[in-house]
Amino acid sequence: MEKSGTTPIHEEIDLNRFKNTVSTSHDDDDPSSQHPENVENFSKIIESRIAKCNSGETPTRLGKMTEEESFFLEAVMHLSKLMNVIDKSPSGSTLLSRTNIVLKRAMTFMEEELRTLLEDFGGNSNSKVVKKSQLADYPWYPPEVVTRMNRIATTMISAGFETACCQVYSISRRNAFYEQMKMLEFEKINVDDVQKMSWDSLEGEITRWINVARNCSNTLFLAERRLGESVFSASPMISQSLFNNLARSIVIQILDFAEAVSWTKRSAEKLFKYLDIYDTIRNLIHAISESLSINDCEHELKSEILATRDRFGDAVINIFNDLEISIKNDAARTPVPGGAVHPLTHYVMNYLKYACEYKDALEHIFKELTATSPSKLKSSVDEAESESPHDNVVAETTPLTVQLMTIMELLDANLEAKSNLYIDTSLRNIFLMNNGRCILQKAKGSTEVRQVMGDTWCRRRSTTVRQYHKNYQRETWGKLLQILNHDGMQVNGKVTKPIVKERFKNFSTMLDEIHRTQSTWVVSDEQLRSELRVSISAVLIPAYRSFCGRFRQYLDNTKHADKYIKYQPEDIETLVEGLFDGNPTSMARRKT
Repeated sequence: MEKSGTTPIHEEIDLNRFKNTVSTSHDDDDPSSQHPENVENFSKIIESRIAKCNSGETPTRLGKMTEEESFFLEAVMHLSKLMNVIDKSPSGSTLLSRTNIVLKRAMTFMEEELRTLLEDFGGNSNSKVVKKSQLADYPWYPPEVVTRMNRIATTMISAGFETACCQVYSISRRNAFYEQMKMLEFEKINVDDVQKMSWDSLEGEITRWINVARNCSNTLFLAERRLGESVFSASPMISQSLFNNLARSIVIQILDFAEAVSWTKRSAEKLFKYLDIYDTIRNLIHAISESLSINDCEHELKSEILATRDRFGDAVINIFNDLEISIKNDAARTPVPGGAVHPLTHYVMNYLKYACEYKDALEHIFKELTATSPSKLKSSVDEAESESPHDNVVAETTPLTVQLMTIMELLDANLEAKSNLYIDTSLRNIFLMNNGRCILQKAKGSTEVRQVMGDTWCRRRSTTVRQYHKNYQRETWGKLLQILNHDGMQVNGKVTKPIVKERFKNFSTMLDEIHRTQSTWVVSDEQLRSELRVSISAVLIPAYRSFCGRFRQYLDNTKHADKYIKYQPEDIETLVEGLFDGNPTSMARRKT
């Protein structure tokens, strides 16, 4: 469009003319100094820029800010400042109406310009798989584009277009954030669908949810806050408000899924995913606390996050309570063949090993429980002190330690009851030794469990296992060693052949019976099995060699002497090496 006697509206604006116009418009205190031609010049600058962009003469709206665009933004700023002055001038009504129209056009233009900058550069990696390097660069705006958005936002807010500016920014960034979550494979799932899912399917959804939530906490929220602070550097309150609104809408969606999971039926297998969720929500709380301003709305949001976290904390506590009940109620009428490690021992210790990988989260959960119910901690500490008053147990005890001690005590009581199913006292001690060794090795083999239980507890456990070893050796080999005792070998001061025959025969018979029986017994731990065999050989072979050296001479000239002296000392070591290997059934059990 052209006016008669004027240049085209989109003609290039002269820089000096623009500077002169700005110079004559600075005296805002004197309305008479505000010449209508100044308003007209600013209006032309604004309309020229809009017309050129609409006509396609400007090749692109992106990239570095041009000098002409800088003129445009300053013109909008100055024209908006002149609005109050124009109303006081003699021709104010007509000029005010025209200026309003120009400013509204400028607002629409800047709104579209800001939207284009936001959407063409932000939040899209053009890939369905988001890599860590891409997340680190989120939201991928070049510095010159951020600077340009800052200039536009500052101008719009100063010119009175705050609402439009914030709306464009908020919608664009929210859409970009949702798109990012979608690329991270986050999908909205309603409560009913979560309740109907099998646990295997739900585990996969939880894994995806954790990935999204952690990326929000660790990367995306921080990036969005920084972007807002850069774009709205002149208006910190606006930047904070925009981020608060965005974070709230995202967090509510994240919590919706977590809450749905928290209402599913709890079971022991869910503990580890519950702890993953609990940890993820703790990270979310930290991220929100650092980023959100302190007002009632944000306090409410934090309360919602805490409430969801606490539901998982309660679920974890209840799962541990269920574990205690299941250990108490795990009765058996048939002993484990060969005195091997009971499946309950394997299950409980493996469960605690994996649970303690979440030591920090569990400490936090049980610490909060103890704060509301300290009696449980005190009673367990008192009991530990009574068992070992000189080991400084109290200094090592934490709420999680108390919980694990309780479980260990229940497991001990259960195993003690199960050991009574064995008629053979020696086998009873093998069973307790096997299970005690398994508990100790599992605890010592896990850095986390050992840290929780402490060295004092491990030392007491080692002492208990050694005592079972001693009990076994006394019950089994003590009787055999009695046969090799030199006492009672003489009658009227002389060694008699019948007594020597009887002793060698009884020794061979008992040794055969022990070997036949105990070769079917199981000692699963290789080191314990070796320790047992070495300790048996260490007492048995020297005693037998001594007995043979002293008394076999009385049978040397006896017919069928080998009928009585069945074993040579070196043969006994071979027999001992065959102990505790287990029969096929027990061997199969050991391999599982």
